[in-house]
Amino acid sequence: MPMMKIRRILFTGGLNKGDKMDIERLRKFKQKIKEDFVIGCFSKTSDPAFIEVMGHAGFDFVILDLEHGPNSVQTVQNLIRAAEVSGLLPIVRVKEDTPHIIGEVLDIGAAGIQVPQICNAKQMKEIVNIAKFAPLGERGVCRFVRAADYSIKDRYEYFRQANEALSILQLEGKEALENINSIFNADNVDIFFVGPYDLSQSLGVPGEIRHPAVISAIEEIVEKGKEKGIVIGTFVDTVEDAMFWKDKGIKYLAYSVDVGLFADICMSVKDAIV
Repeated sequence: MPMMKIRRILFTGGLNKGDKMDIERLRKFKQKIKEDFVIGCFSKTSDPAFIEVMGHAGFDFVILDLEHGPNSVQTVQNLIRAAEVSGLLPIVRVKEDTPHIIGEVLDIGAAGIQVPQICNAKQMKEIVNIAKFAPLGERGVCRFVRAADYSIKDRYEYFRQANEALSILQLEGKEALENINSIFNADNVDIFFVGPYDLSQSLGVPGEIRHPAVISAIEEIVEKGKEKGIVIGTFVDTVEDAMFWKDKGIKYLAYSVDVGLFADICMSVKDAIV
């Protein structure tokens, strides 16, 4: 047997060229979110070990946070690697909706982008245009990137599969609520994510994510999403809220933040002993 073929079997489990586990994982994720729901966590750490723990613990995804975290595109690519080896889907929340940053995180292998502060349909369409290759959009083209195996992957297969990356858009303010019907006429958007803390501030009750006005607004988004077959996600930081919104129909649930979970455990252990 030729040495190249032996090496391919050893290092890829016998998969044919181009059969990438990451694209299969992404497709399974999309199927799961249609049939059931998925759970993950925000991450603000720069340590790949935290990401691996999430994957081994059974989370479906991690949101690597460039908006409110200390990471850069350079450091987050190692966190993407950690997610991949532990069976976790790596999603990157970008800090701004520019072609530069969105293209960069997709180039390094993010399985999806999560974009904050979506207010209207025009903004939403511009993001989709930035994130997708033709014919779906006008994303800048380069195949000498990590997502394309640094040019080893067949270029046409890469362009096709790249367009399967998740587009997740955050609805966080009154303007988004006012424009929800036009926003929900979206093409090529996989998930709409409600940011409850920013929404509470926009509604004049900052931080009160259990306020009746906040709950009512999110419920309205969830119900309209159900009518149109749109996946809705949100953030929670208690098990009680997680179960509440899961029962309401949330399918993409981001539970707390890695550093926050670690802080909670540290405090509970200290309180139990001291």
